[in-house]
Amino acid sequence: MGCYICSSISTIMIKNLLIVVALSVFIGSASQAQNDSATGTGQGYVFAPLPFAYDALEPNIDKQTMEIHYDRHHRAYYNNFVKAIEQTDINGMPIEDIFQRIESLPESIRNNGGGYYNHTLFWSFMSPKGGGKPKGKLAEAIDNTFGSLEAFKTQFETAGAKRFGSGWVWLSVDAAGKLFISTTANQDNPLMSVVEERGQPILCVDVWEHAYYLKYQNKRAAYLTAFWNVVNWDEVASRYEPAK
Repeated sequence: MGCYICSSISTIMIKNLLIVVALSVFIGSASQAQNDSATGTGQGYVFAPLPFAYDALEPNIDKQTMEIHYDRHHRAYYNNFVKAIEQTDINGMPIEDIFQRIESLPESIRNNGGGYYNHTLFWSFMSPKGGGKPKGKLAEAIDNTFGSLEAFKTQFETAGAKRFGSGWVWLSVDAAGKLFISTTANQDNPLMSVVEERGQPILCVDVWEHAYYLKYQNKRAAYLTAFWNVVNWDEVASRYEPAK
């Protein structure tokens, strides 16, 4: 009888241990899946975390706008882009290379790939410690090209304000290493083979209404002016030298 009881207890202990192990594996897998969903590691493309808190850019960019812009609009572009290329031969190709042949690809890849890429750039060009003035070779290039920093800002703001409908305003470097300002419609960018003015973007601002309407309503010009209070000139400078 004693041996039978010992055997039964041992069997129960082993079963309980197996249950604990199984639960640990399940919880670990679920946690990893949640992390993967949050960071967007699928398909070789990454939905990167926002580099600052939602309220970090206030009062220039409000918390609600940042939360909706990043977690709904940007995330939707990412998810739709990954879905659009899932069964294609370009899945996993560097997105800059995809843009070089964008005219031959479906609109879903052009629109969502652009939206995913453009927004990723946009977040990097803003910082709670931003503002001020550019330094070094970037500052020299801006002065040489536009006459002064203030003249550049005026031209950049004017271009963005005049962009009809939804789109972006860009500062880019052309094939000759020169700076130029341009705008694109919708989610196009200067890397795409379909745009007229092509180059390597080193600064951009989103002028879709969802980027500013909650705070600025129809005053796009005021939003563009406020952008200079949070612009991350260090990031712009870090992209300028390689782009040349």
